[in-house]
Amino acid sequence: MTDEKQSNITATIRSYGKGLLGFIRKQVNNDADAEDILQDVWYQLTAVIHTRPVEQVGGWLYRVATNRIIDRRRKKTEEPLKYKLTGETGFEMEAASLVTEGDPEATYRERVVWQQFYLALEELPPAQRDVFVWHELERIPFAEIAAFTGEPVNKLISRKHYAVLHLRKRLKIFYDELIDN
Repeated sequence: MTDEKQSNITATIRSYGKGLLGFIRKQVNNDADAEDILQDVWYQLTAVIHTRPVEQVGGWLYRVATNRIIDRRRKKTEEPLKYKLTGETGFEMEAASLVTEGDPEATYRERVVWQQFYLALEELPPAQRDVFVWHELERIPFAEIAAFTGEPVNKLISRKHYAVLHLRKRLKIFYDELIDN
């Protein structure tokens, strides 16, 4: 990350941190949940800064916070993720029946899976990575991405397809090792 991006992120956190935390606290039941949501918002900001510029940072931060609050409400209990390399995108994450709370090994495995995923994502060409992140992680429809980038929808779908193939191949080896242990 460049020093300029790092300083922009730091300045954004200083500017919006207290107000955003207050906003989130009003919407959730406890401070721990509010801090978790705020941490998710900051993480999302750092991830997005790498892929595209954010024009109205304040509005964007509050929108992400609102989405995280809604997600938390929809999700009654937190469940660990089970990873499977199938499906349309090449991998899916499904709710597992085991609870990772208090299980440091499962928590560690989940963290390692995400680290491997992001390492594999960084190996992609920027155009493929951007389309994959926008469509799969940020849930932006292809039509909106096409309007934003000026690229045809079919070209975006093709880029995502190649990204999925790479991620599937790259994560298959890791997934097999994880399952064997």
